[in-house]
Amino acid sequence: MTMHWRRAITAGGISAILLLAGCGAPEGPGAAQVPAGEVPERPSQPVTLNILDVAGNLQLTQGMIDDFVAKNPDIVSRVTTEKAAAPEMAGKIKAQQDAGRLGIDMVLTGTDGLSAGTEQGLFTPLLPQFADRLKGMQDYQEPAAAMQQLAGDFGVVVTYYPSGPLIEYAPDRVPNPPKTAQELLAYAQANPGKVGYARPANSGPGRTFLMGLPYILGDSDPKDPVNGWQKTWAYLAELDKTITSYPTGTADTMKNLANGTYDIIASTTGWDINPRALGTVPADYKVGTLDGFTWVTDAHYAAVPKGVSADKQAALLALISFMLTPEQQAKAYDTGYFYPGPAVEGVTLEMAPPESQQVIRQFGRPEYEALIANNPKATPLATKDIVAAFDRWDREIGGGNS
Repeated sequence: MTMHWRRAITAGGISAILLLAGCGAPEGPGAAQVPAGEVPERPSQPVTLNILDVAGNLQLTQGMIDDFVAKNPDIVSRVTTEKAAAPEMAGKIKAQQDAGRLGIDMVLTGTDGLSAGTEQGLFTPLLPQFADRLKGMQDYQEPAAAMQQLAGDFGVVVTYYPSGPLIEYAPDRVPNPPKTAQELLAYAQANPGKVGYARPANSGPGRTFLMGLPYILGDSDPKDPVNGWQKTWAYLAELDKTITSYPTGTADTMKNLANGTYDIIASTTGWDINPRALGTVPADYKVGTLDGFTWVTDAHYAAVPKGVSADKQAALLALISFMLTPEQQAKAYDTGYFYPGPAVEGVTLEMAPPESQQVIRQFGRPEYEALIANNPKATPLATKDIVAAFDRWDREIGGGNS
């Protein structure tokens, strides 16, 4: 079986997003938007589609895309894929649009890349004009629908997961795991260097921990890191006193947990399941939540750059619609990488490929079903707010320990 680590934002990612967001909308000949009325139901002949993945989403959706190509040779002749880091995406597309040589037909992205592309006017609005071709969106789970709201009209949610924040720990070293934020801090103070998390700008679990703490601590406004996180910043400053350094990526925290450097780390559902399935983390390690826990959700989106031809847009809409069917959504269970993964209602593990079922049954958590069903869910911070949170964390928390 093939399993891969989640792609994280690179160290320079946030500054790159800010730089790109300040640029004007593309005006090159390749950036023209095809009027919705000119997009046919089907392409006039089979087309080749070029897909750029900046979120590690192909780990979840490659099988869906391959199945669509196999079943629709009259729509798509072949699909090529390319992977890149999210901060590279907007500059890459803009350069192609300005030159009138667009070579990317669809982007699979997280909220970071979607925001950067939307702010520059790089993407074609898909909604509401194509809503009738994307009927699967009507079947979104409620939190996936909330993630769709973040996209405005410029992206379509194709996969979703509740994310975290969770704490993951070695049960032989932590027989009585913390149940509250104060107990976690007390453990860290009593065991310096044994609680860790990665730099939030580079780590999904790191930023989920950062965004989840305001709910756990009862801060005045969990959506406002500048004026509403008084308790969170004070807590992180105290925790920082016990931490000697912050890893630059989540993979290092997993390795440190496994080798005994850490006893407890920040985690998410996918980062819990997938590394244990890979053997990076011992299978018997445990996860828990802290009192006041709220899921900070996450999703991946499909977006279409301006300048894509009418025939290719027709094929892409058919592909996205196909990806949102329950049968295809079941493939998003994958190997726990984005657990659960499906964005639409009613997609059960029993519908997933046998390999996915085997991995999830062996390395999944029976308690996840109740945790997901019985705890509140909140969307992540808006782009400007997460940038502000990362900047303050880098200056005040990580600045002396990186």
